[in-house]
Amino acid sequence: MNAQTERFTIDGPVGAIEIAIDRPAGAPDSLRGITLVAHPHPLFGGTLDNKVAQTLARAFVQLGYAVVRPNFRGVGKSAGEHDKGIGERDDLLAVIAWMRRQPGWETLPLALAGFSFGTFVLSHVAKTLEDAGTPAQRLVFVGTAASNWDVATVPADTLVIHGEKDDTVPLQSVLDWARPQTLPVVVIPGGEHFFHGLLPLLKQIVVDAWRH
Repeated sequence: MNAQTERFTIDGPVGAIEIAIDRPAGAPDSLRGITLVAHPHPLFGGTLDNKVAQTLARAFVQLGYAVVRPNFRGVGKSAGEHDKGIGERDDLLAVIAWMRRQPGWETLPLALAGFSFGTFVLSHVAKTLEDAGTPAQRLVFVGTAASNWDVATVPADTLVIHGEKDDTVPLQSVLDWARPQTLPVVVIPGGEHFFHGLLPLLKQIVVDAWRH
């Protein structure tokens, strides 16, 4: 993504997990936190290089966070096969455990940011962390996969962003998921699932919301 990006594998529950790490200039001394970014459905071409996932990473790098973008099972150099979100949840928990072992990262605030299928997986990661008494600082969900998957209830300060014209995950399904939680949804007019032509706006919404 930029000169501050590294890419390698770490050990996971079923073998290697490929990750990319994006670091802001001046890291590690000036880090404000760490972020895990989860990509869209692997069986439909989702990878850590997805443009929306990279946009989320750029937003958090601008905010002073180090960002880890893993590849789900069977994608790139990640071992295993697609596990309908269950194994993927376990893999992301393993990635978070690895992040917490990195020098200087042990006590930094942890943000979770996902796109599409990644929101489903992260909703259950967040619930596991909360149940363990180690909740994430905040969540950012883009293109929340509410029409296709059992996305768990999320904290009230979760930033949910959706495209008005998303025909992969209809906006109405996201509103139906958010309504019982009284959870606001930021709607980008004219936006479709991958926010073509609107990624700079998506990035700015995340940055502005985080700063306020």
